Amino acid sequence: MADVKYIMRVLSGVKFKKMRNVIDRIHQKTGKNKVFLFFDILNCAVRYGAGYYDYLIFAFYDMNHAQRETYLTRMKNKKIIAQINDPAYSEIFNQKNLFNERFKKYIRRDFVDVAKMDMDAFRTFMEGKESVFAKPNSSESGKGIEKLSRADFAGLEEMYAYVKDESKHFGVLEELIVQHEDMAKLYPLSVNTIRIGTLVAGGQAYCAYATCKMGNEGKFVDNMENSGLACPIDLETERICGVAHTSALINYDTHPYTGVKLVGYKIPYAREAVELCKRAAMEVPQMQYIGWDVCIMPDGPAIVEGNNFPGYDFARLPEHTPDKIGLVPFFKEHLPDLKV
Repeated sequence: MADVKYIMRVLSGVKFKKMRNVIDRIHQKTGKNKVFLFFDILNCAVRYGAGYYDYLIFAFYDMNHAQRETYLTRMKNKKIIAQINDPAYSEIFNQKNLFNERFKKYIRRDFVDVAKMDMDAFRTFMEGKESVFAKPNSSESGKGIEKLSRADFAGLEEMYAYVKDESKHFGVLEELIVQHEDMAKLYPLSVNTIRIGTLVAGGQAYCAYATCKMGNEGKFVDNMENSGLACPIDLETERICGVAHTSALINYDTHPYTGVKLVGYKIPYAREAVELCKRAAMEVPQMQYIGWDVCIMPDGPAIVEGNNFPGYDFARLPEHTPDKIGLVPFFKEHLPDLKV
């Protein structure tokens, strides 16, 4: 059951206005009474830790109690993370330089820590490279990341000064990722990744879900917050098995930018990507629940980053779960004593 503070946030100022917009959307879609929806949203907040956005994206308005209980809502996700992810190890995942160093054999690309990098180290790193990615140590949704090219600077000295400028907050430089041609066909302007959720329980790592993420609208990242798309992957067939979903709750069966048919599309090395993440998860078993972003290179998968506060929403969307069963049973199966 959700705490009182969360319920108060739902009912406070701007939150209430947003909740009213959600109610209007659901009313227009279903014809359900707005007063009923208002009180049902409050009921779901109390009983399932579901915010009004959870209520909308999971289509709680079309579920019974038993079905709603199975869904990993915002509050349930936070509660699980608080129980099974040791905060003493969180900085490994919160700081890009620490993450790259710890998981260097899984990321499979050259990188350098900007804080430790002098001009000689920069020259060595740039050998044979025309462009690189400069990334902050801590960022969300691709914010602060820049693609830097030699051609944009008078020389390596000027490029070095730009990278070391403290106002840029760069933490690492990374070699560019060359993705598998079949991943590039989906959308060529971003590195399209697989989000894989892993759970460590009983000394073993398990896969909670695997979702293909793609860029869109000319953007250079695949985050849903930047107009990206997400589709579920059937790991038995290694194929996309459901329509694309956006943060605006729009569904597509073909990619709106490239026209590629999505459902049935073969994702190369998908099973290998899962196995890679399961091995990586066992490197820091104190962080039992991690969301990994994995790119597919021409010869196999490589980890891009790991998230110690994984997103919970796009893993069990209504158009992908006709059985209306969420992620909670998966967690309870492997961690029976978990309080959800």
